[in-house]
Amino acid sequence: MALKRQSALLPQSKKPKSAPAPKLEDKSASPGLPKGEKEQQEAIEHIDEVQNEIDRLNEQASEEILKVEQKYNKLRQPFFQKRSELIAKIPNFWVTTFVNHPQVSALLGEEDEEALHYLTRVEVTEFEDIKSGYRIDFNFDENPYFENKVLSKEFHLNESGDTSSKSTEIKWKSGKDLTKRSSQTQNKASRKRQHEEPESFFTWFTDHSDAGADESGEVIKDDIWSNALQSYLVPDIDDEEGEAEDDDDDDDDNDEEEVLEDIDEEGDEDEGEEDEDDDEGEEGEEDEGEDD
Repeated sequence: MALKRQSALLPQSKKPKSAPAPKLEDKSASPGLPKGEKEQQEAIEHIDEVQNEIDRLNEQASEEILKVEQKYNKLRQPFFQKRSELIAKIPNFWVTTFVNHPQVSALLGEEDEEALHYLTRVEVTEFEDIKSGYRIDFNFDENPYFENKVLSKEFHLNESGDTSSKSTEIKWKSGKDLTKRSSQTQNKASRKRQHEEPESFFTWFTDHSDAGADESGEVIKDDIWSNALQSYLVPDIDDEEGEAEDDDDDDDDNDEEEVLEDIDEEGDEDEGEEDEDDDEGEEGEEDEGEDD
């Protein structure tokens, strides 16, 4: 998957210029060309000229949008800094956020989660030319898994539109390499597929085989980094929705009970009316007997 932009308004990535479109054949000079075809050909030529103007404006708009995005990226930085300072007051904020996100959690095994409990800070930095890529920094406390304090992964988009990535070499402590453990687990499970999504957060981190199809980096940048609190609070939101659904179910049950009670009451009233009719019938028969 090609590298995404921070905003839907961002310009498309630079791509190699396509070969110039073949010139439209000038049929207007052809003798004996029917009038209808001549008018159609002229219309096509004018449409092509108008489209060139549209493309020129689109390119100009992309350049202007890029300048605006760069401006606001700088304006966001103090707020990202303030947010990071506040997040530092919440224990296990980042591991909780990752576990709550459906796509990122798919990369997390039990030991990955244990290692990510030492994750204290996440930062995403877009390069000066936003279209050229970004870097994700993962800051860790002292932990039993590796020596690094900061692990960084970068994604670069070149002029031809191809994406590449590189990352910090992880200095694993003895016997703690989680990428090897995940590979052993994969072998024991006898998985035959060679090109699957990484089976571990840390294998994703060190994998650069197909950066253009790397969705996890985009998810961390566009979903988690842009609004970390949303992912952190996901379970609470789900619980509230679940409680609301339970309340609705209770209301439906109460409504059904009321309907059944109304039906029972109507049935009792009908039976009472029938009994009264029977009593009146019997009294009528007795009166007729007395007259006789």
